[in-house]
Amino acid sequence: MPSLEEIIDYCDTRLNISAFDDYCPNGLQVEAGRDVQRIVTGVTASLALVEAAREAGADLLLVHHGYFWKGESQVLTGMKGRRVRELFAAGLSMAAYHLPLDVHLQLGNNARLGQLLDFSGAAPVHADGLLWGCELPQALEAGRLQQRLERLTGRKPLLLSGGDHLIRRVAWCTGAAQSWLDKAADQGFDAYITGEVSEASYHIARERHIHFLAAGHHATERYGIQALGEELSRHFGVEHSFVDQSNPV
Repeated sequence: MPSLEEIIDYCDTRLNISAFDDYCPNGLQVEAGRDVQRIVTGVTASLALVEAAREAGADLLLVHHGYFWKGESQVLTGMKGRRVRELFAAGLSMAAYHLPLDVHLQLGNNARLGQLLDFSGAAPVHADGLLWGCELPQALEAGRLQQRLERLTGRKPLLLSGGDHLIRRVAWCTGAAQSWLDKAADQGFDAYITGEVSEASYHIARERHIHFLAAGHHATERYGIQALGEELSRHFGVEHSFVDQSNPV
């Protein structure tokens, strides 16, 4: 049975967390045990996910959105206190990987979204690795791309039309990256996919003639953490399960 330290060291190295100045600490955030036989992965370390991991008998909870974000209160009271108390009561350690899990070339949310949407030739198109793009082998109508996203995520994305043009080049960044719509337009993409939407997105899409698809923050960021859990299961011989706590945002 691998130790918690072995698994965290593997994740920290595999995701190269020392290269990131993030909004939260990456890696182990709550240490509540020593050995790991069962891992549960999920998107956000909500109380509901912590309780589900406890019921599954997990020793380690791995998430994309953990705790201790910049700008929030540091005290462990109220909602955060209940979450952390539940972790310790269950002997359940928790680790989180945010930006390192967005940009990773094999396990990252952007890489996995591109793979699952059958975007061949998908690659980062911006220096920080967060914006990805590709050229489609066959041009698509915006509605067809919307349908492809719906089949993958299980929810109908919001489509803001940028005109009647077909999509030949598509860009994406998972999560809350609606502000990157301009960057995608600057690089000449015909469509841009992200998780969330802002009021300004409607006007940018219309005026810059780029289709905008908001497929859900949670829905677009389910895939990287699953890939990490599956790799850990193969490498260390531990049990792994993904718990999808539904979120309409």
